[in-house]
Amino acid sequence: MTAQKQTDAGSSRSAITTAAQAARKPWKKKTPVEVVLDQINRLRDDVAHKEEELKQAKRQLQKLDEARKVLEAT
Repeated sequence: MTAQKQTDAGSSRSAITTAAQAARKPWKKKTPVEVVLDQINRLRDDVAHKEEELKQAKRQLQKLDEARKVLEAT
């Protein structure tokens, strides 16, 4: 029984590995220029995301400041 279980597990692993390899794109070596350009693009996207977060935080702070003014006036 034990030998049969081991062979079944081994065959399922190879089927999963084969399916995963078929779905992957082939690896393509990047030139140093492509690497730097990718880094620039990633950093640009990150800065844009952080700027959007900063805008939202500033809006929230402005609303809270207005609420504080209303509360202090009463």
